Amino acid sequence: MNAFEIIGGKKLKGEIHPQGAKNEALQIIAAVLLTDQKITVSNIPDIKDVNKLIELLGDMGVHIERLSKDTYTFQAKNIDLKFFSSDTFKAKGGGLRGSIMIVGPLLGRFGTAAIPKPGGDKIGRRRLDTHFLGFEKLGAKFVYDNKKEFFNVDATNLRGAYILLDEASVTGTANIVMAAVLAKGKTTIYNAACEPYLQQLCKMLNRMGAKITGLGSNLLTIEGVEKLGGTEHRMLPDMIEIGSFIGLAAMTESEITIKNVCYSELGVIPEVFRKLGIKFELKGDDIYIPSQKHYVIESFIDGSMLTIADSPWPGFTPDLLSIVLVVATQAKGNVLIHQKMFESRLFFVDKLIDMGAQIILCDPHRATVNGIDKQYKLRGISMTSPDIRAGVSLLIAALSAEGKSTIFNIEQIERGYQDIDIRLRALGAQIKRVEAYAPSH
Repeated sequence: MNAFEIIGGKKLKGEIHPQGAKNEALQIIAAVLLTDQKITVSNIPDIKDVNKLIELLGDMGVHIERLSKDTYTFQAKNIDLKFFSSDTFKAKGGGLRGSIMIVGPLLGRFGTAAIPKPGGDKIGRRRLDTHFLGFEKLGAKFVYDNKKEFFNVDATNLRGAYILLDEASVTGTANIVMAAVLAKGKTTIYNAACEPYLQQLCKMLNRMGAKITGLGSNLLTIEGVEKLGGTEHRMLPDMIEIGSFIGLAAMTESEITIKNVCYSELGVIPEVFRKLGIKFELKGDDIYIPSQKHYVIESFIDGSMLTIADSPWPGFTPDLLSIVLVVATQAKGNVLIHQKMFESRLFFVDKLIDMGAQIILCDPHRATVNGIDKQYKLRGISMTSPDIRAGVSLLIAALSAEGKSTIFNIEQIERGYQDIDIRLRALGAQIKRVEAYAPSH
């Protein structure tokens, strides 16, 4: 397997361009199935999860042209519905969590779909109930085949309905929206997710002829239409990458400019990094981070210890909590990191403790970080990446550490970050890809 070998402790310098948003890409690419007209999508990240979904669409009969590294056209004119009962689909769909996103568009346009139980990150239980309960409310009937781990869905008579989601799931909301735009009558989705990714999807669907109102709120109203047409869409830059690069700059005392960040779509992310004491300024639509020797964690107004917790948008995204945790290890001060939404995303802290970080893991959801104010550097070690976000957090830790670190299982990192080693080398990082076997323990 591939691994990254990193010599840490180097200050980096330069400009870095964030890739297109991975979480938006999986929704937008699935949405091309809603029409037989051509759709052009740009700023698509060149990463495994996205490329696998594009390949899956090709297998289904979507005509795909790659115009440049980040721009494709899709035309879902002739879809092979028999493909969904094939072994190829079971194998490919089962290994990709994003494959769940094709169900909504297929139900809306064709009235039928099937999906193997999806894979993806091992970060606790990630239920799909929200998706299916929403489809059921619209009139779909589904059967789960326990032996084959396969969902079969029949939706020949989709009708608009009032849907109160049991959780504000981004993918669940997106999937239900895609089914509802072609259902008969009016659908109301309450407790809808309202992330920028979802707003982007709704804006694109409206350009295609859908009638969705309430964008940016947790109450979406959808008037069903007969059919949708083609459009062009450009994806937002990936806010998780932007946050990761802010953290990287602080940890390595680097002077970095993050280009074209769509600052107005970043929500509370910049503010959370400011609470950790990281200084940066907005220059046009670029974030400029000066080299900082120290950064001091704020406390609450009454003097109590700062808590940073994740919550549904417009709260702080769970995908950046592991980055915040790593950055806090080198800050001055203490912070409690509370990971509410997933139950095993903090288990990577044992690697940071091995590197010399002072962290108390209180329980599966909470960790207290005692910032060492760069009094000594973390030390390089060998470690394995458990999931995408923890992997990048460990990568940032390794870049700031003294000596050599080896990170195994980098396939997890590369599911979410495009050419990460190449882009970091351009900033002066000593990182190379090597062939290595992870230790068996």
